[in-house]
Amino acid sequence: SLTEQYQALLETEGLRIEFDEGGLRRIAETAWRVNEKTENIGARRLHTVMERLLDEASFTAADAGLSDEVLLIDTEYVDKQLKELSEDEDLSRFIL
Repeated sequence: SLTEQYQALLETEGLRIEFDEGGLRRIAETAWRVNEKTENIGARRLHTVMERLLDEASFTAADAGLSDEVLLIDTEYVDKQLKELSEDEDLSRFIL
């Protein structure tokens, strides 16, 4: 699955991530909402949302040295990372 791919990718950088059910639902809702507001590209939108969601974590993973910690992707984390993106239609079109 896409989440397992990101978990494996970030673990190579020393960052463990876990997704809870609320976080997964919010990711799916965000992808659906952006598809509704802009061009509907289906499941490909989910990939771009995941990429945007984990962008900061992937760039800071190697420097952070968080091998003993777990980054929990929950509703709060998703909202924080994707809030502007899901609310701003012009930004959604540009980035996603």
